[in-house]
Amino acid sequence: MTRVDLTTTRLTAERVQDWLLTDGLRILLTVVLAIVVRWLLHRIITRTVATMTARTSERHDTTDASRAGRIWAEATGMARARHQQRMATLGSLLRSTVTFVVAAIAVLTIMDLVGIPLAPLLASAGVGGVALGFGAQSLVKDFLSGVFMILEDQYGVGDVIDTGEAVGTVEEVSLRVTRLRDADGVTWYVRNGEVIRIGNLSQHRATAIVDVPVAYDEDVTRVSAVIREATEAMATEEDWEGRVLEPPTVAGVESILGQTMTIRVLAQTSPGDKVDVQRALRQRIKSALDAAGVKAPPMGPFGAFGGSVGPGGRP
Repeated sequence: MTRVDLTTTRLTAERVQDWLLTDGLRILLTVVLAIVVRWLLHRIITRTVATMTARTSERHDTTDASRAGRIWAEATGMARARHQQRMATLGSLLRSTVTFVVAAIAVLTIMDLVGIPLAPLLASAGVGGVALGFGAQSLVKDFLSGVFMILEDQYGVGDVIDTGEAVGTVEEVSLRVTRLRDADGVTWYVRNGEVIRIGNLSQHRATAIVDVPVAYDEDVTRVSAVIREATEAMATEEDWEGRVLEPPTVAGVESILGQTMTIRVLAQTSPGDKVDVQRALRQRIKSALDAAGVKAPPMGPFGAFGGSVGPGGRP
């Protein structure tokens, strides 16, 4: 029969009790403090994000109620949903960063209380971090680029952008990749760190360009007046309010080639309506020129206008 050494048992129990009242209590306090600090920081971040979103929404609501004010508010990217999406992404990033930092500090503190030497561990972690940094340079580059893209609001979901590699509509923006869908329906995954330049076709405003070919011997002043009357009438219609930002401008003669004189018309539009505005302008200008009896360029030997340049500068 095995005998139990009560002295050893009593000594072990006393040691456990002493440990619980000293290091154990410190560990418990460290965990509780880490949880409280994380909760407080998360609450501060959430309240800050909510306050910034509310202030921006208030400015959006108090913008000049006139037609120009509403158009400017839409054209300068003050859409409430877009701002809320960006702020929510930043809030999520900050909360994740806070959680990681607080947890790392708490773990290191507990390891020190338990008696695990931190110097060799930190030295090993430093060496491992350097090696990991060299191996994950592209990942870190993608992450940092994604952070700055979100902070600077370079683009958002729904924008049409040109990344150099692909042109399409943004469907998702993350810290590592941006997902696009081009006009052919192809989905592109573009790493944020590989994007050298971004062309955003959906921010602020776009310029609709319409080139109107007429006969060389037509009076420029008369043709320009007919075009200007037709385009300005379109800009005042309710259907185009907010889409045509200001009355179109007849820039004048863009080119003269053979028997064709090309007059250029410029219109400032909201980004998503550029193509629709161009088509509507062409239709109205054509009808106005027909009604005014303005002659089209003569047909060439191959069925095309003699040396004409079509809309957008294409023959």
